[in-house]
Amino acid sequence: MPGFYATIARYYDAEHQDKTDDLDLYSDLAAEYGEPILEVACGTGRVMLRLARQGYRVHGIDQEPAMLDRARRKADMLPEDVRDKLHFHQADVLKFDTDMRFKLVLVPYNGLLHFLDQDDQLALLRRLSRWIQDDGLLVCDLVNPGETFGAQDTDALLLEKTFIEPETGHLVMQHSVTSLDRTEQLLRVTWIYDEVTGDGTVKRTFAPVVFRFIFYSELRLLLKLAGFEVESVYGSTEFEPYEDGSKRMIVFAKPA
Repeated sequence: MPGFYATIARYYDAEHQDKTDDLDLYSDLAAEYGEPILEVACGTGRVMLRLARQGYRVHGIDQEPAMLDRARRKADMLPEDVRDKLHFHQADVLKFDTDMRFKLVLVPYNGLLHFLDQDDQLALLRRLSRWIQDDGLLVCDLVNPGETFGAQDTDALLLEKTFIEPETGHLVMQHSVTSLDRTEQLLRVTWIYDEVTGDGTVKRTFAPVVFRFIFYSELRLLLKLAGFEVESVYGSTEFEPYEDGSKRMIVFAKPA
């Protein structure tokens, strides 16, 4: 049975075409810290390709071949001097190893939430502490869990968005059903994609996934155990204060 990202890879770019709010942040940090840059859970290359176009050497790790295939296809359409700056690694980051050390290490857009227990979270952060340069920066961008934990539970089927899948031109309606385990801090989501095909029939795709929410105090302790020190935390990519009601939890950490 294919994994979550193998199932939704063909929808991913169209579904996230409006996810651009963090790109200027990463560009500004690349200008400040330089290269090489590492992105964990790079997916279809949304962040990597932006940074490579701006002249930075970027390495990306992802374990899902279907996502990386799409990233490589997009990279193949770029000029050679840009393609040469992109390095894709298909691997489980917890088993991957490298002698390289990076100026900037990015875990964007909820990437850390896919590590479902503290042992794996700590193992990841310890690996990143070995791969980052002494004057480098680690950035973790997560959803602020407070809003979700404070919301009333519901079994409702919610329409999240509609979009056009570009390869077929089909209309896709994306729905979700969620359940939250507040004890284990686990959010279980079943994404449902209803794709209206050319003859008007509907093809339905189910894609279940589990996320583990992390609270700031918990992440700060994990970072400390891994050899990092939190430099700052923000509630948005616009450097708004991290506070009750913030949508994001964006943590900057440096080697201790």
